[in-house]
Amino acid sequence: MKICRVSVLAVFLLLASPSEAAEAPEPFGAVPTDQQVAWQRMEYYAFIHFGLNTYTGREWGYGNESPKLFRPDQFNASDIAATFRKAGMKGMIYTAKHHDGFCAWPTKTTGHNITKSPWKNGRGDVVKEFADACREQGIRFGTYLSPWDRNNAEYGRPGYLDVYYGQIRELLTLYGPIFEIWFDGANGGDGYYGGAKEKRSIGSADQYYNFEKIVSMIRELQPDCIIWGAGSRGDARWGGSEKGHVNYPHWSTVGSGGGGGGTGVRGGERWTPAEADTPINGAGWFWHPDQASKVKSLETLMDVWFDSVGRGANLILNVAADRSGRLDPADVSRLLEFKEARDQLYAKDFALGAAVKPTQVRGGDKRFSASNLTDGDIESYWAVEDDNLTPSAEITLPAPATFDVVRLREQIRLGQRVDSFTIEAFVDGKWIMIDNGGRTIGNQVLRRLKKPVTTGKIRLNITGSQATPCISELSLFRRPAPLAGPVIARKGADLRISAAGRSRIVYTTDGSEPNAGSPTYTPGKKFNRSGVVKARCVFSGGKLGPVSEASFGLCKTGWKVKSATSGSPAAALDDSETTFWQSKGAAPQSFTVDMGRPHKVTGFSYLPRQDASPEGMTDRYIFEVSRDGRSWTKAAEGEFSNLRANPIKLDVTFPAPHAGIRFFRFTAARAIEGSCVTAAEIDVLGE
Repeated sequence: MKICRVSVLAVFLLLASPSEAAEAPEPFGAVPTDQQVAWQRMEYYAFIHFGLNTYTGREWGYGNESPKLFRPDQFNASDIAATFRKAGMKGMIYTAKHHDGFCAWPTKTTGHNITKSPWKNGRGDVVKEFADACREQGIRFGTYLSPWDRNNAEYGRPGYLDVYYGQIRELLTLYGPIFEIWFDGANGGDGYYGGAKEKRSIGSADQYYNFEKIVSMIRELQPDCIIWGAGSRGDARWGGSEKGHVNYPHWSTVGSGGGGGGTGVRGGERWTPAEADTPINGAGWFWHPDQASKVKSLETLMDVWFDSVGRGANLILNVAADRSGRLDPADVSRLLEFKEARDQLYAKDFALGAAVKPTQVRGGDKRFSASNLTDGDIESYWAVEDDNLTPSAEITLPAPATFDVVRLREQIRLGQRVDSFTIEAFVDGKWIMIDNGGRTIGNQVLRRLKKPVTTGKIRLNITGSQATPCISELSLFRRPAPLAGPVIARKGADLRISAAGRSRIVYTTDGSEPNAGSPTYTPGKKFNRSGVVKARCVFSGGKLGPVSEASFGLCKTGWKVKSATSGSPAAALDDSETTFWQSKGAAPQSFTVDMGRPHKVTGFSYLPRQDASPEGMTDRYIFEVSRDGRSWTKAAEGEFSNLRANPIKLDVTFPAPHAGIRFFRFTAARAIEGSCVTAAEIDVLGE
């Protein structure tokens, strides 16, 4: 970091002419490289998970999947990259290799790659097509390369390292500029490992992979590439969850040992900002058949924006391709609605060009004038004397305005300095506090006010700093009035659709898109089968709101628990996410249910407990079905992956439907933590 600090100071000194009285503030603490600054100003880009898991329905492939499954007959990388560009994304990161070890490019390091796929007769290269499409569309291309390889026979041994280093070298030399490379944190466990079905551990990931060597290799091959992860040696870190939120305050600095999660470390030795990651829907990272019914609402995505980008982190939003190689239309529609909502938010900065009266300007030098706060230039900044840690500035707007969002930015090239701030507004002849909860600023912070404020004058008070503040921007925005989608739920056979306000709700149960002529929902409607319900609001003037979808399993009315090894399974059958079955002993544990009458069943779903505790979450399962409760058939057995980081509802589709099924047995074969097993809800899917 010393080299970066000297270079930043030199830039500021060169900009100063000999006649100017004040010197630029010294950089404080850890500061970003130029590459990190450019990366943080991207703010928002896409993740795209697309590989063998797309065809198996798994989130973490086991490693024994055949490359012949991969056959995306309608794949068009240009269409996908164009969609991301239209959605306002500045780039995309593709999962070139996930934990299953399948390489989506013709690598020379392993035979488990795309040359064994029938797609394009084994001559395809998804990485190349995405890299070329991104250049064509004017967005940046990045890649994800899982360190864990559940297919490679040498994984966990020294021989795997040459394989992995070779894969990194190929991706960084064959496909042009890579803006970011992702090293995931899942390392070791059960796998296929070239036919050896066993569990392998690696101890310290930093020592096994030798991330110091990997980082050195990347710096040599692509100096501008941002490294995500790599133990404590990367340029960016995980945001702490897979819900797209980071903590506030968010510090872009961490300790010398890395980590930091969604908060970081105040005054840390390394500049390593967080990246928030989340899928656009609740189906998982890879595509799943009922994905459209789980797309996140526009309100949820806007909350993610404020809690990630609005806290100084970057946001990487996952949009998975389906088995044909195209994006799900519901995901694309929501992506574009999300873009429109952000455009409306930023359409008018009411503080742009405002007059600013500060308590102090550094050396009286116009380069550090407080007017830099409202000039729209992210590089200019307001600065005061070194011993002034709590300056204030009064901002007179060009015209009185109504706003409910305040954006602030520090000049991060000089470090993250501010500890706390408040904002006041001049209303009815007196100053009132409109935000007294401001903590650090850093790259940027978007502060949502409790209610809109109308005024012609505000005051920014820096109430605490580690070093003299250097503030580059103050902006004022108004959030657009949301067009909310309804909330769809079911209790027994009772269909429950609700929305804020008094708008009319229209809905469908046949998979079609609801419109103004669709049936109007009224309380008491029934939906007693497996399927999808869609609904939307009709606002005044006939304007249609966004579509909400919900996918339901078989109606549970009349179901009875016939037996259980322990605990009360009724809590996993009550159509409530807040209750859960908890066994009284360690796995395996099971329960048997009589559904009351025969059904044609096609799969089941498991919802982990939703109270933020991983205890008892089931990552190994067995699901059996029976016509008479005596003779049983194993319909599915497998693994639920990534539960700790992403505890969402997980669907399992049977290889073939089972007809005439009245009974089922769910067995939790293993838990990720604790001496019990849990399940918030078990649903059975049917035709």
